[in-house]
Amino acid sequence: MFKKPLSNLKTSAPLRGSDRRKLRQKVVQAYQISNEEGDLLVPDGLQSVKFLTHLEEPGTAYLAPDGRDPLWFSIGKDSDELIPTVYTLWKRPGLLPWVSTPEAVIPKLIGGADLMIPGVVQWSPAIAEGQLVAIVQYTPDESKRGYPLAVGHMSVDKGTLHQDGKGKAVYVKHTWRDTLWDMGRGGEIPDPMTIDLPASPQDSSSQVEGNPTAPVIGASNDRSPNPESGGASSDNAQAVELTPDDVSAVLRSSLLQAIQTTLSKTPQSSFPIIATTLYTNSVLPSRPAFPSPYSETPVDVKHSSHKSLTAFLKAMEKEGLITLKVPKGKAGGDVVVTAVNAKHPDVESHSSYTTIADIEARKEKREQREVKERSKVKEHAVTEKYKPMGSGSVRFFEDCGKNTSALYTAPEIRAIINQYVQDKQLVNVREQQYINIDETLQKAMQGCDPDTQFLKRDDLVRFVIGKMQSWHEITPDGKDPILKKGALKPISVAVKIRQGRKAATLITGFEPFLLVAEDLADELRKLCASATSVSPAPGKSSGQEVLVQGKQAQVVTDLLLGKGVPKKWIEVHDLLDGKKK
Repeated sequence: MFKKPLSNLKTSAPLRGSDRRKLRQKVVQAYQISNEEGDLLVPDGLQSVKFLTHLEEPGTAYLAPDGRDPLWFSIGKDSDELIPTVYTLWKRPGLLPWVSTPEAVIPKLIGGADLMIPGVVQWSPAIAEGQLVAIVQYTPDESKRGYPLAVGHMSVDKGTLHQDGKGKAVYVKHTWRDTLWDMGRGGEIPDPMTIDLPASPQDSSSQVEGNPTAPVIGASNDRSPNPESGGASSDNAQAVELTPDDVSAVLRSSLLQAIQTTLSKTPQSSFPIIATTLYTNSVLPSRPAFPSPYSETPVDVKHSSHKSLTAFLKAMEKEGLITLKVPKGKAGGDVVVTAVNAKHPDVESHSSYTTIADIEARKEKREQREVKERSKVKEHAVTEKYKPMGSGSVRFFEDCGKNTSALYTAPEIRAIINQYVQDKQLVNVREQQYINIDETLQKAMQGCDPDTQFLKRDDLVRFVIGKMQSWHEITPDGKDPILKKGALKPISVAVKIRQGRKAATLITGFEPFLLVAEDLADELRKLCASATSVSPAPGKSSGQEVLVQGKQAQVVTDLLLGKGVPKKWIEVHDLLDGKKK
């Protein structure tokens, strides 16, 4: 569905409050969740954007309030079905029933293939033909389950799956890393989540098929969901909103991760470490990157059951994970951590996961790699040229013995004028910096004041060039030069207010540098994590205009420089405050 870039992508716009509430109610009813969870999955400030798929099917995507991650989408002109994106399913993995497939199948799904019956390994009990399901990566560890990587409609019932039939099992609508996913901020696949194993042997049959209710902190998974509910259990409705105890559990896990991975390798001479420093530099970066409920509640000590960092660390010291030194008396002082216990059983048994610091490190490395790749790109060679035009300009070049059909650069024209001035001895005797204007020069400067008797050399060159026909030549690195008539104008990067108080960045005039509007829009959509669109440029120009939401002038400039456009030929206009850079 989204294997190729979207076309006719419109500028996103915030939904009206009434429309957002209708959308929320539709989600609440369709997925049998509470109104509170509906507010979390369909947040206030939701934005919508229209598009066409590569199959020319109309659709609507609903973006997060910051205009980045797509959360829901619908396909078809009259479709009422709201489909959650992978971003939403990572927040709430139990929203849909699921089927699992081996890791080797995932790239094929991302490439646009549907899931075939032989590729289905396990499935949840609550699936039926035509039902919307999530596709997860199969893991042989029965205590774990992968996060959703695709969403689609079942083409068969589970009876057919039991029979090991042939044909398609799921018509895939959207996957991780497809073009809809790329509209958002992206991200790597989270580590598999831990699930509850069946409490007794008689429960094992349902667990072989699967339990569609995803495990989340603070939620119970000891009961099967109602098949009529679409695979979502109401017991999980509040799981996205973490309780103080949940936050405390996450912080404790983050401390275990920090001790196991970094603090245990810290030389003893580095201790004691001020408590706030350890919390900021070790615990917070060690928070899990993708656990489903964490994105809705700030995971910091203020929202925990401890309420303060000192109370949290004292609790950890009581468990034997760390050793503290707490200052006494009213004079106070900093609480410091004097040691960590890397041999603690909970530290040794802790299962490492992808952290926020890991994601930020990957992002930084990717950005550095992109900068390095851009530095390898050589600038396009841009040469402005001029051709004699009009009787006065043509006569001047004839008198100088030059070809009137040739093109000349500004330095070449200056050299020709200097030689003419020298041959005719036109340097002003009294003022050496001035040139006496004879009849030939007067005609070469058509339209100049006829009473002008002398000019400075630079002004003379400028007047003569101003009456010639402009051309330009662009030579991309490793390619043949491209020569065109007309003066070359800089690429315009304008930041302005659109749709009330919303800022947008518009790019025009990029075609002479061999840049394609659709390609620019696609790259900027990923780099800026914002919606983009392509439309005809305003005015009489036959060019196109690329729009990207937000104040993205620096990102656009860096991208253009990375494509070989010389900085001289990029002009930034900040129309928010009337400045030009």
